[in-house]
Amino acid sequence: MKKVLASIGIGNATVDTVLPSTTVTPGETVEAEIHVAGGSATQEVSAIDLELETKYATDDGYREATIDRLRLSEGLTVEPDRQETLTTDFQIPHHTPVTLGRTDVWVETELEIDLAVDPEDEDHLEVQPTPRMQAVFDAAEELGFSFRSAELEGDQYGRYVSRRSFVQEFEFRPQGGPFAGDVDEIELVTVPGPDELTVYVEVDRRGGLLSELAETDERKTQFTLSDPDRATQALRETIAEHA
Repeated sequence: MKKVLASIGIGNATVDTVLPSTTVTPGETVEAEIHVAGGSATQEVSAIDLELETKYATDDGYREATIDRLRLSEGLTVEPDRQETLTTDFQIPHHTPVTLGRTDVWVETELEIDLAVDPEDEDHLEVQPTPRMQAVFDAAEELGFSFRSAELEGDQYGRYVSRRSFVQEFEFRPQGGPFAGDVDEIELVTVPGPDELTVYVEVDRRGGLLSELAETDERKTQFTLSDPDRATQALRETIAEHA
């Protein structure tokens, strides 16, 4: 009877993933402890999946996306009222979005148990910008722009990165500085890598109604940054060229 109840989630095994910190940076390797507690019946766990998840905006609402997945495929027998602990390392991918604005990122741990409800655990993360990304954000502020929003948006056609379903867009608006009279806003899409950061920039110039309707007030370009100390110069030159 206990096995029957466990198969529908009553008295089932549970899982809890413990991280040394819920604050992470893309590219960082994190050690995770996975605590599996037995329920009221013996159960066979065929695999343990760790998935890094987020959600992005589409025309129809929000859709969940898997950033990365790690499978621990070794079998595990979970005895009643016993606890097993497994330790593993996983890397936060460089393209993990930072948790600014409404962006949400979490680790989802799932036990695969045949003929039973799969137990799950969610741990939400605070993902900080990489040093190069932070240098670009600081450069925007130095040039008189203030952060307005960050949004994950669907990119099904791979305009920025192939084989990726979403990109993160950061919007800044001028509050002063050298571009306050010429630019309405700038939108940045950052694509981090281990050795450099590609920044796609859309400069929305201040224009009349006709230019806005025709979208001739928008200029798109990009630059690549390896040295964070050059962020202000690179962003200033890019905006000046297209303002």
